[in-house]
Amino acid sequence: MKTAPFGNSGMMVSTFVLGTVTFGGTHGFEKTGNVGVEDARRFIDIAREAGVNAIDTANIYSKGDSEKVVGEAVKGHRNELLIFSKVRTTMGEGPNMAGASRAHIMYEIDQSLKRLQTDWIDHYWIHQWDGVTPVEETVAVMDDLIRAGKIRSWGVSNYGGWQVAKTVMTAKLLGATPPVAHQLNYTPEAREAEYEIIPAGRDLGVATQVWSPLGEGLLTGKIDRNNGPRPGTRQGNDWPEPHIVDTERLYRVIDVLKEVSGEVSRSVPQVVLAWLRERPGVHSIALGARTEDHLRDNLGSIDLTLSDEQAKRIERAGRPPAIVPLWHRAMNGMDRVSEAEREYLEGYRETMGLG
Repeated sequence: MKTAPFGNSGMMVSTFVLGTVTFGGTHGFEKTGNVGVEDARRFIDIAREAGVNAIDTANIYSKGDSEKVVGEAVKGHRNELLIFSKVRTTMGEGPNMAGASRAHIMYEIDQSLKRLQTDWIDHYWIHQWDGVTPVEETVAVMDDLIRAGKIRSWGVSNYGGWQVAKTVMTAKLLGATPPVAHQLNYTPEAREAEYEIIPAGRDLGVATQVWSPLGEGLLTGKIDRNNGPRPGTRQGNDWPEPHIVDTERLYRVIDVLKEVSGEVSRSVPQVVLAWLRERPGVHSIALGARTEDHLRDNLGSIDLTLSDEQAKRIERAGRPPAIVPLWHRAMNGMDRVSEAEREYLEGYRETMGLG
């Protein structure tokens, strides 16, 4: 498995990262999974054998219990693994128990370090945009944490394109360390991030890491037009995510994924991951798994390369509609495009019958 610099950090991160939303399984996260310490150790061993060098967790996952599982499971291997965690989401009662403020972040970083049993976090995400706290404060506290040695780099998660740009530019204006990566939901069906979020990151040198590449269980190949989610799975447990904008588009994508799966004699999840791995701007993909078999299958996609025709077929099936101002730019502005947006605009032109 390849590693590549994580944005402008110089930190080398593997193509796949081990996600841990399934670790713990408490405090409302029971529906995602309940991986305990012993299974987590096995998951980490399997991932490391495949070349994974990073683990992604969050303080909100099982309200800290996921971090506790990670902390126990990495004992003896801490220096061989990168650990990512997140802050921003509500962790308790009171007005300062959420957000990207100095008050909240400074408290939560120490709690995460204790649960993870480590002196530092390699990469620290702001889990969501905070529309109340000034960006200047968030940037300043993250820079302070780097200087204090509590984190090595930082990034943003689930931000809009203008929010990514504002954060990066504010950091540069202040002479502070800017975010080196952003994390977002992106699948062959969930493509809205192509409108502005991924192009913003590409243009600003911010690496894109994908979370929930299988649509939180929708793109496993077990759900289609004629078969609903099975009991015991995340979708079969009434898990509320993701929000599907266009159900017909979802089934159209699933139809094509299953076609390609048959052509290459590989599982639908492997086809999804092989497609995402080669998408413009994608640096790495966080893989969460409920079982060892799921994890092994996902990791096994690393040696699958789709043909250009197969990749294009999947792309067309899930391509989002050209919206303002993108249809106008695709129609009239192709003489002055940036490389960060070119592939997407070319797709919109095809949809519009212009190319």
